Amino acid sequence: MLLQKEREDVVKYCQMLITHGLTKGTGGNISILNREEGLFAISPSGIDYFETEPEDIVVMNLKGEIVDSNRKPSSEHELHRIFYTDRDDIDAVVHTHSVYSTVLATLREGLPASSYLVAFSGYDVRCAEYASYGSMELAKNTFEAMKERNAAFMANHGLIAGGSDILNAFNIVEQIEQCAEVYVKARSIGTPVLLDHDEMTRMIDSFNNSYGQRKAKKDL
Repeated sequence: MLLQKEREDVVKYCQMLITHGLTKGTGGNISILNREEGLFAISPSGIDYFETEPEDIVVMNLKGEIVDSNRKPSSEHELHRIFYTDRDDIDAVVHTHSVYSTVLATLREGLPASSYLVAFSGYDVRCAEYASYGSMELAKNTFEAMKERNAAFMANHGLIAGGSDILNAFNIVEQIEQCAEVYVKARSIGTPVLLDHDEMTRMIDSFNNSYGQRKAKKDL
């Protein structure tokens, strides 16, 4: 079976969308790119995450063609594919319908630098212009909103994030959703104080270069 590990991880992280409170039902979708193979594994359309097996995960090439599976891919497969063809720093994409991010997306607002954790996305989180789900227009609008960022809101829809691997992409989604929740609640009782550009620059540099565990270099 092609992309066995990627398919298993898609199943695992799709279930985590539910257990971590990031979506309901079959909402949202996840994909993982194997850049060496030029293929990506993406969650299927409309299957309960806790009934999904690795063989249900759809493998597609970068032309958007199904190469392995009897299932239909997520209706948002173009939304995932555009990041794999047009960016070289994203090898996993997570899209959720998480509540507080979707609240801001429904207001068609972004998330400003209300917390240093927003730096997981960049200087802020932009909100993409609205387009129908599953459309190429949605993919293009979202890609534009996520330029020089790792996350974006999708107007009247939800949240998307991309990372160098599925662990990082999922972490970005969780961090941004938590920041969105705090920001929405803070606005209900006052005016949030935002961090300045210099501080966010320091935070972005820290997250990119010193946060978390660093992979050991292979012996030469």
